[in-house]
Amino acid sequence: MTGGGVDAAAPGAGTPQAPPAAPAGTTDVFADTIAELTWYEVERAARDGAVLLWAFGVIEQHGPHLPAGTDVYLPGARLREVRRLLAGRGIEALIVPPYYWGINVVSGSFPASYGIRPELMEQVMADLLTGLAGDGFRHVFCFSGHGDALHNRTVHAGVRAGRERTGADISFVVEPELAQRLGLDPDDPALTVHASAASPGTPPGGRVAVSSPGSAAGGAGAGGIDVHAGRWETSVMMHTHPGLVRDEVRATLPATGHGLSELAVWRRGYDDARRVTPRGYFGDPAAAGADEGRQLHAAAARLAADAIEERLGTG
Repeated sequence: MTGGGVDAAAPGAGTPQAPPAAPAGTTDVFADTIAELTWYEVERAARDGAVLLWAFGVIEQHGPHLPAGTDVYLPGARLREVRRLLAGRGIEALIVPPYYWGINVVSGSFPASYGIRPELMEQVMADLLTGLAGDGFRHVFCFSGHGDALHNRTVHAGVRAGRERTGADISFVVEPELAQRLGLDPDDPALTVHASAASPGTPPGGRVAVSSPGSAAGGAGAGGIDVHAGRWETSVMMHTHPGLVRDEVRATLPATGHGLSELAVWRRGYDDARRVTPRGYFGDPAAAGADEGRQLHAAAARLAADAIEERLGTG
């Protein structure tokens, strides 16, 4: 084979084969991603107009009952479901292995919580997006697995830098609440804004954004606001990665019962956050359930798939 094109006679140069579906509860972050494909298959998918899905998480403490990789595992599972839904609508999508060295302010004083400089993350994103566009991918949809405001602003900045460098249609998939919290214009072409949905069983006025931790909208239930390693996040982990939940610990954890004033202090991060949540969670993990997690997971994936389909359909 010579040059950069695919030799039709070369092994694996035919129609790209999708990676086998990841088993339920997988802890392999490469599962069902382009890391499991050959370069022939990736090149052919790009030529055929496949879109890319990419999650941006962080390694961060999640209380005494969830793993530090929660913000990587959850969006990875969600993107596998988004990919499945898109395939059923005739849209081919590939998943980029998750990015997990993000920005960590809120949990910055806890062990197992790591971060890098925002400007470094932005440039790494721009370089990698340039490489993906160079392979011929014209649509990249980026997702957040982490609620830290600075992390999400950095994802947005990296997306904008990637768009400027490549001219590709790269966007950050968010719900309106997150865009509002970050002060972003919902009409920004670097955003794909999708609808919100109520979490199952949430009373009127206590809506929980189910699309991603990035919203951090919280639910004002009996256990107070729920934003980190609490009921909703634990519920989804119980559905997607039950083997990683320390359930015997989870069942003993009292609800934090915090309100908006505590949330404001907690969002300052570092020692302020550790003082508000010394055990590392903000919400009611004991109230979590796998069935609720299944509903939240399905709703989040459906909303994301709908938004992607709409963006592709409207150009």
